[in-house]
Amino acid sequence: MAISHAGDPGRALAIVDTLALPGYPLLPAVRGDLLAKLGRDAEARAEFRRAAAMTRNAGERSLFAARGFSGENPVSGGGG
Repeated sequence: MAISHAGDPGRALAIVDTLALPGYPLLPAVRGDLLAKLGRDAEARAEFRRAAAMTRNAGERSLFAARGFSGENPVSGGGG
């Protein structure tokens, strides 16, 4: 995420995509955030929905589902 915050979400996504963490719900959530920053809204929403389905934490599920089913880009507020 530090690379993303430094202004290179594409590079951060490439790094995240090398991680093998099956069953870890925060990985698709991070991917969703990075995809949203890249303007890839439909892909971002799909990742947040995947994260919501994976987590057992009700608070996380609610947050991820809200971002996954939102019609807006969760970062810029633009359409998706």
